[in-house]
Amino acid sequence: MKAELLDAETELQLAYAWRDQRDEEALHRLITAYMRLAISMASKFRRYGAPMNDLIQEAGLGLMKAAEKFDPDRGVRFSTYAVWWIKASVQDYVMRNWSMVRTGSTSSQKSLFFNMRRVQARLEREAMAQGHELDGYQLREMIAQEVGVPLRDVEMMQGRLSGSDFSLNATQSSEDEGREWIDALEDEAPRGDELVEVDHDLGTLRVWLTEAMGKLNERERFIVRERKLRDEPRTLESLGEELSLSKERVRQLEAAAFQKMRKALEANGSEVQSLLA
Repeated sequence: MKAELLDAETELQLAYAWRDQRDEEALHRLITAYMRLAISMASKFRRYGAPMNDLIQEAGLGLMKAAEKFDPDRGVRFSTYAVWWIKASVQDYVMRNWSMVRTGSTSSQKSLFFNMRRVQARLEREAMAQGHELDGYQLREMIAQEVGVPLRDVEMMQGRLSGSDFSLNATQSSEDEGREWIDALEDEAPRGDELVEVDHDLGTLRVWLTEAMGKLNERERFIVRERKLRDEPRTLESLGEELSLSKERVRQLEAAAFQKMRKALEANGSEVQSLLA
């Protein structure tokens, strides 16, 4: 509060000194003089539950961004320009820390986040004055029209603002041995019997494929292994160069090898189909 109050001429001189000469002393005077403005704006967001020190810090960052981008040639007072940057910085911080779930950062979502309760209260007062009673859907629809956002955004934001985050490790009752909320979530991992069944089926298929590969000669096994069992399958052309064969001949050998393997697997009939299903 003891910082100097800058008149328009001094403010302009400091802004030019920083922009043109990168005079850090001028920047410091400019920031210090308007830090009271940043603190005043930060205090308006205390109702969102963020620590005041953090709000002031974010407001200070917004003030420094304003100083960095301010163009004194436009004939606008620095305080007028800085208000937008301070507000934007503090709003971003509040929205980032309101919930562990990302609330959103577009201009329409910001407007909804910071104005929805005020708009809702005004619409309810106006309806009450006219003797009308709005249901939840009508109210959300009117808020969406008033703020200029889709109805689904209003419904989502209403859920976000209805309460704060809760830990899944909190107990469901006040008892010491109470079950935690996380225990009520459905476990999406496979059950033990399903894992055993899958392991058994994979083992069976592995045996059958090994037997089918055994029906191939050495060159056919090499082609199948290089074409289908590598992390990065080789091309017909590269195999043809290594085996001194044409690309078309390698393709024919590959097709013949698959046909032999198919016949070997068909010997197991319906069992193969049931496992692959």
